[in-house]
Amino acid sequence: MNISFEFFPAKTEDGAAKLRQTRIELAARKPEFFSVTFGAGGTTQDGTLNTVLDIQASGHEAAPHLSCVGSSKANIRELLARYKNNGIRRIVALRGDLPSGMLETGEFRYASELVSFIRQETGDHFFIEVAAYPETHPQAKSPAADVDAFVHKVQCGANSAITQYFYNADAFLYFRDQVRQRTDIPLIPGIMPITNYSQLARFSDACGAELPRWIRNRLQHCGDDREAIKAFGLDVVSALCERLIREGVEGLHFYTMNNSQPTLAILDRIAD
Repeated sequence: MNISFEFFPAKTEDGAAKLRQTRIELAARKPEFFSVTFGAGGTTQDGTLNTVLDIQASGHEAAPHLSCVGSSKANIRELLARYKNNGIRRIVALRGDLPSGMLETGEFRYASELVSFIRQETGDHFFIEVAAYPETHPQAKSPAADVDAFVHKVQCGANSAITQYFYNADAFLYFRDQVRQRTDIPLIPGIMPITNYSQLARFSDACGAELPRWIRNRLQHCGDDREAIKAFGLDVVSALCERLIREGVEGLHFYTMNNSQPTLAILDRIAD
């Protein structure tokens, strides 16, 4: 089964050194690729480029994120040319989240428009990953409309999809059943290790991912006991991965938060 890992660009020299060590530790698991996020409004654009080129130079496939938010056609065209000239063959194309105070996304309103533009500019050079939302995008008019939007991205040229993280396997499986009636591209579950309750709750509230009540209650009960949180999180996420594997997923994509140990612990557990 394929695995892949997501990083965000480091902001300091110490962070960059830590990220390189994290990459080395995770590379031993032979991932299909590493993806690198693109900050809100393009705030980490240079960091994304530099991190991707560093990964590529180390002999591993890297997939930069491209975001509609704050991007122009000229800006995206320039980035595509730089990535293409440096041998990058995979792109993660997203709409992105609007930063506070920003009312318009830019020249691209939806990820489907960005996917179409990449295809128009570069043909089939890039393997394009897009996002999927098993629990429905928080701004979708309805679950059915969200499935329609996903299928439209595929029709515009997407090759594969990575989901937002989730902890309810049934939500993913139901979404997969709905999507499979209309497209057969790979649908890769996004996996978020649980190591910090307040951080996870903040992320989940911001992006619309459901943190089930029983998980919230158990994490709240752990209080400040970080080891108890990590142990519980390892049990929950490992069990989720094991079920997804039994259900025949094509791969797993780990949101590492630039930390190798939680992801490695899950991989060790599910390999037993």
